[in-house]
Amino acid sequence: MKVYPAEHIRNVALISHVGAGKTSLIDAALYDSGAVTRHGKVDEGTSVVDYDPEELKRRMSLQVKALPVEWNDHKINFIDTPGYPDFVGEVKAGLRVADAALVVVTAEKGVEVGTELTWQYADERNLPRIVLVNKLDRENTSFEQALTSLRNQFGSRIVPLQLPIGEQASFNGVVDLVTQKGYTFEGGNSVQEVSVPSQLEDQIATYREQLIEAAVESDDTIMEKFLEGETLSDEEINAVIKKGTRSGTIIPVLCGSASKNIGVQTLMDTIVNYLPSPLDAVAEDAAAFGDNVSTFIFKTTNAQVGTISSFRVFSGTLKADMHLTNVGTRADERMSQLIIQHGKTQEPTTEIPAGDFGAVAKLSNSHTGDTLTSSKEISTPLDSINLPLPCYTVAIVPHSQADLDKMSNALARIVEEDRTIRVSRDPETAEVLLSGMGETHIQILVESIKRKYSVDLQTHDQRISYRETIRKKVRANGRHKRQSGGHGQFGDVWLEIEPLPRDSEQPFVFEDKIVGGVVPGQFIPGVEKGIRESLKRGFISGHPMVYVKVALVDGKYHPVDSSAQSFEVAASLGMQEGVPQANPVLLEPIMNVTIEVPEQNMGDVMSDINTKRGHVMGMESLENGMQRITAAVPQAEMLHYATDLRSITQGRGSFSMEFSQYSEVPPNVQQEIIASHKKQEEAAHK
Repeated sequence: MKVYPAEHIRNVALISHVGAGKTSLIDAALYDSGAVTRHGKVDEGTSVVDYDPEELKRRMSLQVKALPVEWNDHKINFIDTPGYPDFVGEVKAGLRVADAALVVVTAEKGVEVGTELTWQYADERNLPRIVLVNKLDRENTSFEQALTSLRNQFGSRIVPLQLPIGEQASFNGVVDLVTQKGYTFEGGNSVQEVSVPSQLEDQIATYREQLIEAAVESDDTIMEKFLEGETLSDEEINAVIKKGTRSGTIIPVLCGSASKNIGVQTLMDTIVNYLPSPLDAVAEDAAAFGDNVSTFIFKTTNAQVGTISSFRVFSGTLKADMHLTNVGTRADERMSQLIIQHGKTQEPTTEIPAGDFGAVAKLSNSHTGDTLTSSKEISTPLDSINLPLPCYTVAIVPHSQADLDKMSNALARIVEEDRTIRVSRDPETAEVLLSGMGETHIQILVESIKRKYSVDLQTHDQRISYRETIRKKVRANGRHKRQSGGHGQFGDVWLEIEPLPRDSEQPFVFEDKIVGGVVPGQFIPGVEKGIRESLKRGFISGHPMVYVKVALVDGKYHPVDSSAQSFEVAASLGMQEGVPQANPVLLEPIMNVTIEVPEQNMGDVMSDINTKRGHVMGMESLENGMQRITAAVPQAEMLHYATDLRSITQGRGSFSMEFSQYSEVPPNVQQEIIASHKKQEEAAHK
């Protein structure tokens, strides 16, 4: 593949709801351009774009990829992104390195939830975009309905650039509203210019007028000419469409069927003609690098040859064997053999100019989101990827000792590939926790770990870190006496056990109230140790006891048989005697939860919070018809909330949460937890 200058490059991210046909579209574009000799099909497992075993198995894209297509002496880097919402991190990575977005919707369903969400992500990047109404060959489809859906959701900026020739099974071509010419696509990748069907003439006139009216607003001179009734040339119309599209004042809509390869060639013509080149869309943060080479890694993949870092060059020309500095870590990286990725195949190259994409293997200290530059003086990196925080967590357990030995390395490499993943260890439960964007995300990760790294992991809900405490003050005696020949063991203590306020800075306070040396000073540390150890183990559920004050008020000792260890045991026995009389209760972690949902889902979301023993603390109106709800909800009820909220809001809602405080567990729930703990203890002692 030849090296293209920046003005002949187009970097376009494909975004949509899952199943809209983005991958099929790129497969058709690769075939039409001659890059491949066979039109790959997702349903047949022959797609050039989706080649990962998990993608083939599930028939959907799971990771971001850049695939180059040469068209009309231009290079279009199609950036394929997943449509499934759990892989939002991949979508945002793709949009970070794009200069424009191609939004794909189906003619049957129009705007779906995934379209709304990815449109918002494109808005965050302020990207110009065009829309393709795909699958117009299917039954029960209508271009008019899809157009209405788009306009209802995204406003008057939506204007048709094409109209379909034929409907549903008879759909076989498009009409260009600028040139008013028709094109049909039949037999492989051939395109034929045809006369416009007479029944479309009125529609063409109406929509062409709408297109011109919207487009001329981007240019005062041409708008004045239009308002004065002068006829605009096709060149003038094209100029204002280009200007309006790149400024975002209009969003052209095209027609097609990726699976039937209808409209794909005219789509690529539109991308070349109307969407910006890297020179037209220079990122503000890239301007600071001047002529120095600056690259941004948007994807790290682990392969048999080691890590492969996919990047975009934002400035300068990157050449093979060049040394770059990681702006964040200051590490020196040798960009050894540069490659252009074509799906699962790779093509070596000697240089990659500004605006283009490439990849390199085996970088030592650079990962997704890192900036590399040829200047050692530059210390400010390119803007990173705005990734969401994970919202779904499970505990993971290796299936065998062999799996345990390999688990840490496998998890580290998975985190390297996917920056929306978090791996942590709960210091109280000792569980290894895996956090991601949803149940499907975690399920695919676990399957991938098993396939790629031969590590078999089991998952289960994370254990909740409950606490125990007491409600009233008691006095208890602990007596330990044992005689077994020679020195015996003797310790006798009287303890006063009482609750501390729930907002105490110290969860446990020990007080020595011994008078007259009835318990010698050298044994008192043993008493405190025995109390602390018993509090760690808990008394009713196996969880630590907190907000407790224990005073040593009396006791007895033996001049020969007593020891610190004897008093440690006596103190533990005293706690076991006294705590059950002090009205012990269970405390659970309460989370502060912030939820953002569409206004129409408010009632259902608040009702669901109530069923989760939660309390709504406040509500706030946001932009775009969204509402923010703040609530206090027990952590035990939030383990599957990512799935619940997605179901209630059809994927439009999002949430975050953080620990707030501990609160008493309701009696009925407490009984269930205690009963479960007893069963586990009984099973362990069998």
